[in-house]
Amino acid sequence: MNKYNYKLIIQYDGTDYAGWQFQANAVTIQQKMVEAIKILIGEDVNLIGSGRTDAGVHALGQAANFETQKEIDLYKFKYSLNSILPKDISALDIQKVHENFNSRFDAKRRSYIYLISKNKSPFYERYSYQYYGNLDCVHLNLISKNLLGEHDFTSFCKRNTKTENKVCNIYNIHWKENKGLIFFQLEADRFLHGMVRTIVGTVLHLFKNNFDESYIKDVLKSKNREAAGESAPAKGLFLYKVKY
Repeated sequence: MNKYNYKLIIQYDGTDYAGWQFQANAVTIQQKMVEAIKILIGEDVNLIGSGRTDAGVHALGQAANFETQKEIDLYKFKYSLNSILPKDISALDIQKVHENFNSRFDAKRRSYIYLISKNKSPFYERYSYQYYGNLDCVHLNLISKNLLGEHDFTSFCKRNTKTENKVCNIYNIHWKENKGLIFFQLEADRFLHGMVRTIVGTVLHLFKNNFDESYIKDVLKSKNREAAGESAPAKGLFLYKVKY
């Protein structure tokens, strides 16, 4: 029997969800997507996301794929899916892909954006970390550039992370400011649980306390979560793009 494989690009406001992945006694993005797809095609599908986002984290370009025995009219399916999904989840695109394509394992690079607002704003309350202290992007970039390349990021992931391999390769890391908003962008081959938010929190901590810009190298080498700073709030984090 033929099987068809489809890739979705999904956006969501993660404020009211317990993250991407299915969880008992909690509402998740993956759950809402699978329920909506079942209504349309009458099948339970295994929806594979490119990565798991935590509770409260958003996505501008989450990728996911599923297999079905039915051939889908792409335009009609996308329109119908968005009419069923809640207002804080949307399917931006759907395309037919190779039968062996896997959104998680075939991803080459993933990028995140973290948003900081220097002023109180009702429009950014749900989507940014309101940080009222002075921030200098030149200095933040000097601190952050020490994370470029391949490193063991044990110091920057949650203590209970089960992943044994904690080596990640960061290709791009950058801070910039525009009209009272500070954007932090990070691109790597893979990310550990809580890694981006811990990097943001640690860089802000080092900046605030006037640590030497190279101190973050010592945090890396320690392979100790206690050496890093507190994680930045989830609401400022967006999964931006996944590259294949």
